[in-house]
Amino acid sequence: MSYRGVRIAIDRPRRRLEAPIGAATLLLGFEEPVRITRGGLEPDTLVSVYCGPTTTPAVGEHGGRLSGIEVLLAPWAAFTLFGTPQHELANRTVDPDELPHALPGRVCELAAALASLPSWEARFGLLDDVFARWADAGTPCSARVVRAWAELVRTGGAVPVPVLADQVGWSVRQLESRFREQIGLGPKAAGRVLRLQRARRLLAAGHGQAETAAVCGYYDQAHLSGEFKAMTGCTPREFTLARRGPGGVPGGDRMSGEATSLVLASGGGADFSKTGRVG
Repeated sequence: MSYRGVRIAIDRPRRRLEAPIGAATLLLGFEEPVRITRGGLEPDTLVSVYCGPTTTPAVGEHGGRLSGIEVLLAPWAAFTLFGTPQHELANRTVDPDELPHALPGRVCELAAALASLPSWEARFGLLDDVFARWADAGTPCSARVVRAWAELVRTGGAVPVPVLADQVGWSVRQLESRFREQIGLGPKAAGRVLRLQRARRLLAAGHGQAETAAVCGYYDQAHLSGEFKAMTGCTPREFTLARRGPGGVPGGDRMSGEATSLVLASGGGADFSKTGRVG
């Protein structure tokens, strides 16, 4: 689990493309709403936002002012905290207080409590305490799911699903069922996301497309390009060039050392980061 405090105040709207990552996202907004569009669906305008695991990009937009804390959760940790089958939330954006099994109002109350504190340090400390309590009272996740997820992350999504199932002592069907419940995506789809995440990281570091395709286990460069387009909405070249352009990625990526974001409108801002202790 990681926290990223955000405070942005600019004189123009900002739009960011967010690529799929191997995490669920909880934005605890302090006041200003964010407008999120995904996959041609009607936009959602929310102050606090929960988004489960995704295989498609989203575009987030705000009017130039935004403050709050973004929490990145391992998907199984989100299952424990909220008790909601994660397949119900995959590729969706929802108000966290409307999660089917969440305690009504508790996320809104937490966001208000965080906003009232005088420093990011105090806010992160409160999050540590609250998430520890929620995790203790939450729905236990399967240790085998945690092991399988960790292996997928370690290999960048490269481990074959039958091998993964065998490693944790389940059939492929059992693994797929538990992943849908506690991760939100099946193991094959989760592997696709993690593999592309690794590919974006290598491309951002200056590696060529052919080399990246080979290292990450794609059939060829065309296979990499097709997966990249399907999950980010642009080609590897477009993504890489845009990140190097004048807009860059003000405020940084959502995950340290990862290429997760692309600013679609220029602007400035600030963020402060900390790694949490839970999950």
